[in-house]
Amino acid sequence: MSKKTPFKTAFKSAFSALFGVQNSNNHKEDFESETPFPYILAGVILVIGFVLMLLVIVSAVLP
Repeated sequence: MSKKTPFKTAFKSAFSALFGVQNSNNHKEDFESETPFPYILAGVILVIGFVLMLLVIVSAVLP
């Protein structure tokens, strides 16, 4: 059964998957989604944010 996924749910799912703490029920619900676009977008945003955060930390530590 296909269903539409709100971006907030996709973002929460991508965030928990990024850190490896997503439970199996949410994982199954993610694959029942109509389209993977919200998950891809959330993943890209999270990865870019993570990289930017690392750059800020490194530039703050190293003069």
